[in-house]
Amino acid sequence: MSDAHRRQDAESRRTVLIALAANAAIMVVKAAGGIVSGSSALLAEAAHSVADTANEGFLLASLSRSTREPDDEHPFGYGQERFLWAFVAAIGIFVAGAGFSLYQGLDSLWGGRHQESKFWIAYVILGFGILAEGTSLVRAVRQTRGEAAAGGVSLRGHLRRSRDPTTKTVVFEDSAAVSGNAVAIAGVALHQATGNAAWEGIAALIVAAMLVFAALSLARNASSLLVGQAATPDERREILAVLAERSEVDEVLQLLTMALAPDHLLVAARIDLKAGIDSEHVEDISTDIDRAIRDRVPAVAEVFLDATDRDRFAQAERRPLGLAADDD
Repeated sequence: MSDAHRRQDAESRRTVLIALAANAAIMVVKAAGGIVSGSSALLAEAAHSVADTANEGFLLASLSRSTREPDDEHPFGYGQERFLWAFVAAIGIFVAGAGFSLYQGLDSLWGGRHQESKFWIAYVILGFGILAEGTSLVRAVRQTRGEAAAGGVSLRGHLRRSRDPTTKTVVFEDSAAVSGNAVAIAGVALHQATGNAAWEGIAALIVAAMLVFAALSLARNASSLLVGQAATPDERREILAVLAERSEVDEVLQLLTMALAPDHLLVAARIDLKAGIDSEHVEDISTDIDRAIRDRVPAVAEVFLDATDRDRFAQAERRPLGLAADDD
């Protein structure tokens, strides 16, 4: 692992630790306040914080487990554990957060018991939640914006294309948390103003919907990485450019790529070399291409080149080079 990647992992660990501390504190305060005040919106937000706290624990575990050295059973390392635990975190948001918020909302709308006083408790706790989770969100966004600037892309573009699920998960979670707290405050205020507790139930249902959206977005991204997501279109173009620059390469017959970790790519290419190149020269060419690809695309960790005769590589067996991949 390069020094840059180590620094990025250290930054990710600090971001997750800050989020974990914030969510753990808020979880306890919201749960106690929800029980005392009888606010369904506050209890829904407490469930949200429970899910977020557990998820930060999953992300911390993934940061430690993913850095283990390759072994005989896992020759490409354990980097994909980052993707696995991000997927588990998404399930946690969906089940623990959205599920309990949905229950609280429906219970409130269908005649659950409600206390009509102590609204100030809900306001104080939800305000504290916005402050604490907002602090965590600012930290996550700051780190993500720095990574986006280093890559020369916008923050939104980086969040969409980044293979690192750690800070992305924190950004999504904290964004949903801050928005959920604001919605819960609105529900409590409408309950106080109208005397109708159904407003808190509606707020809890809105929080549930927000959490479902966040969970599905994170799960979609993590599942794509788990099943072997390719390099980005820009990375594939750079790899093809390296191959095209070599005068010895007559044609690139096939290019396959796969993410082994957020900062590790596997590259496998079948290339047709020009006629008359002896075997010793083929070895030198392969070594030079390997080095050039790694220099051009730093995320590349493994390169496999297969010199294949074009006539033996039947047209029916060809696969697309992958430049037309969806960019969204």
